[in-house]
Amino acid sequence: MTFGKLKTAVALIVAWMALAGAADAQLPASTANTSSKGYVEAVAQSAFGNVTSQSFGAELGATLADGLQLFVEGGMIRDAATSDISAGATEIALALGALQPAAVSYAVKEPVSFGVAGLRYLFSGSARVQPYVLAGGGVARVKKDVTFQLGGADATGTLSQYVTLGSDLSGTATKPMLSVGAGAVWSVWQKLIVDFQYRYGRIFDDTAINTSRAGAGVGVRF
Repeated sequence: MTFGKLKTAVALIVAWMALAGAADAQLPASTANTSSKGYVEAVAQSAFGNVTSQSFGAELGATLADGLQLFVEGGMIRDAATSDISAGATEIALALGALQPAAVSYAVKEPVSFGVAGLRYLFSGSARVQPYVLAGGGVARVKKDVTFQLGGADATGTLSQYVTLGSDLSGTATKPMLSVGAGAVWSVWQKLIVDFQYRYGRIFDDTAINTSRAGAGVGVRF
């Protein structure tokens, strides 16, 4: 993750909090945030790092004490491909070009499905908006999805006559994952909430995968 992307993510969260605070000032106090046993929400995010894609998932939280919640998050990132997997695919494509006459092309994706649990600390915001930070850990299932085409036809399954793909370009592995983040929960109406959020994740693969996700969750308190 570059410094520029980090600044962009922080700026988005600040903007979300400002918009939510402005809406808070305009809505009646009868819809103010109240204490709850927990929450559940569906989440959609933009995922960015070495490549840009999308992330979808769900989050569930339970209140442990005033301002402290246990959260569990699960979801998938459509593509988190690193520069290493792209470089490895390029090397194979060059080798294939030297070993046979057909034009070589390839596509690289590295989808990730994950599950994370941890603690979320809520600060004392306004009656309607509560900023928070969180940290947790879990596991990520990383799939190396690299395909090769010879003369425009998919040849991934028959590459063994020319080259052998190693574990750096094929297969699926489950690895530890660390996640930290911040955001602001806006109480829209009664139990309905919108959670503006940013998440940073590090997957401890052979080549570490760093992911950033910025987006929003829509859910309810219970």
